Amino acid sequence: MSGIVRLNLLAHGMTEAMSAGRFPADEPLSELGVRQVRAVDNLGPVDRVLAAPETRTRQAADLCGWTAETDPRLVDLDYGGWQGAILTDVDPRALQMWMTDPASAPHGGESLTALIRRTAGWLDSVSRTNGRVVAVTHPAIIRAAILTVLDAAPESFWRIDIAPASRTVLHYRHGWTLRVP
Repeated sequence: MSGIVRLNLLAHGMTEAMSAGRFPADEPLSELGVRQVRAVDNLGPVDRVLAAPETRTRQAADLCGWTAETDPRLVDLDYGGWQGAILTDVDPRALQMWMTDPASAPHGGESLTALIRRTAGWLDSVSRTNGRVVAVTHPAIIRAAILTVLDAAPESFWRIDIAPASRTVLHYRHGWTLRVP
């Protein structure tokens, strides 16, 4: 049975990897990221808080004063062999292929289409609940959720900019809708 859900997707704050132009690993928030998360507006009453398993997302949930359930389906995109690498150190042809072909995974990790499928499955499970849910996660997961809700082409993934510590609101009632706060 599907419910009525208000889902706030909260992107974690800035990390040193983000500042340095590196593919992420399991790093904490930077000092700036901590300040960004502390500045997040109160989201009001919440029935359930979920967080990706990485340090930066759990730290963001803690900074907001939430006790979050860890949900492994919210884990960041698997960057494979590029994890921790500086963007400019990656083979430019492989990077170009990855950014233009959503089914490719030249890094040996997860393709964008696989990420979108995973996120769509997670959204489906959330749609069978009720209430106000917060999910503290990664920009890649939030982009994938937006593409799923809008039934947009995976090629649009890179056209969505998710700022650190920003929130994206989705509602479910007979289907998902994107709400601009």
